Amino acid sequence: MATQTHRLAQPKPNRLRHPDRLSPIWEVSEWALRAVPSDRLCGLAQPRPPAAGWQQERPLLTGLNRVTQTAVATSRICQLAQPNRRPVLEGFGPKSTAVVMTHIPCKASAHIELLATPKHNHPKFEGERSVCWSVSRDARNFVASQRLLELSSPKERSALFEGYDPYVVSQAARSASPSPRIQQLCLPLPRKCNSI
Repeated sequence: MATQTHRLAQPKPNRLRHPDRLSPIWEVSEWALRAVPSDRLCGLAQPRPPAAGWQQERPLLTGLNRVTQTAVATSRICQLAQPNRRPVLEGFGPKSTAVVMTHIPCKASAHIELLATPKHNHPKFEGERSVCWSVSRDARNFVASQRLLELSSPKERSALFEGYDPYVVSQAARSASPSPRIQQLCLPLPRKCNSI
């Protein structure tokens, strides 16, 4: 049991990334330890220098000198620092004042008064029909005729291609004669006919 637990505690080898490594730690060969890098390799190993004109990022809070801290604003600067006061339009903004309609003298014209009158219904307008209405005695005692029963029954339709024979030629097709125009269209084009 101890051997199984010890084996499960070992890290799982990554065969996809390192298929030839038996352990994360491997020995370095003697030739690799004695290798001397070339000048080109040393140049590539150096960190990339910053571009020309690059400046280091400034801190968010810049320090103010003593003159700036003890400066006194003039009256003109205080005047410019005040927010602009815009006139409040009627009907705009969260605190819009209600307009009193009694102080606005207005009178509608005769045409507006004519358009404001409600439209009258048509003399033959009977109004909306009730949802429930009584059925007359004649309608309740009506007996449908044989023709009405025949028309009310659904039409019998045969399924698609049921009893259809594609090789049967109708009598009308056998006794039909083509028109002169059809005979003209059946002829080949003169330019396609071989000259004999």
